[in-house]
Amino acid sequence: MTSEVIDRLLARREARHMDFIAPDGTRLFYSDFGSGEPVVLLHSWSLSSTMWEYQVDALLAAGYRCIALDRRGHGRSDVPSTGYDINTLADDVAGLIEHLDLQGVTLVAHSMGTCEATRYLSQHGTARVSRAVFLGAMTPFLQGATGPGHLEAWFDLLRTDRPKWFHDSAPGYFATDGTGSWVSQALVDDGIRSILTVPLQVQIACVRAFATVDLSADLTAIDVPVLLLHGTADQSAPIEITGHPTAGLLRKGRLVELPGAPHGLYVTAKDQVNAEILEFMA
Repeated sequence: MTSEVIDRLLARREARHMDFIAPDGTRLFYSDFGSGEPVVLLHSWSLSSTMWEYQVDALLAAGYRCIALDRRGHGRSDVPSTGYDINTLADDVAGLIEHLDLQGVTLVAHSMGTCEATRYLSQHGTARVSRAVFLGAMTPFLQGATGPGHLEAWFDLLRTDRPKWFHDSAPGYFATDGTGSWVSQALVDDGIRSILTVPLQVQIACVRAFATVDLSADLTAIDVPVLLLHGTADQSAPIEITGHPTAGLLRKGRLVELPGAPHGLYVTAKDQVNAEILEFMA
């Protein structure tokens, strides 16, 4: 490989770290890597845009541009006291796409991010979006499947001892005793540290936003192809109450089940996830 080719590859990976201001004055941070057809990445509950490092690396190598947003209250974005309802969060996504005047977007989302993406696509339309990829979807209606008591019990555990709850949940999230057995304790600990930077109040508000809204009608309104990648061992979003009904509601949805994969499949099954995304985009 010549030095000129290496320089081009390195330049493509150089990120532009910027922000834009939402209508309510909230400053929202995003990273913008590379050039080419744009991919907008929406992270999961309580994490940040940094969770996408394995996907961004693969997408950049394939010649795509990657824009990764930090949701309000997360990562390097502002932490306002309001704006955590699903409509405002979807408007934030729209604000980013319009701020950068993106066209032909591939929208890639994980977990809670799939709810924001669904509401964005149904409320703001698909004029700027060509396709979407949902990993570990939390749609269509989590509380409708689990009941409100499940959420309140969860909130009680978070209020009692957040670090312990996330520490105890990590083996299931990464399937460290199964398909994710390669995941190091250092990687798990890094994720927990990131999660705990998000205030408890923001975490609870976000769960109420994505888990208590029925997105069934939103899903049926989406008119672009959607690839669903879902692990059969997902404990956070069991495929029977999320992936399967979501696939049934989408007009152009295709569900790919990853045997033994957990909710954290973007890490534990990164090679298969990346290959599926790139094939779908191609």
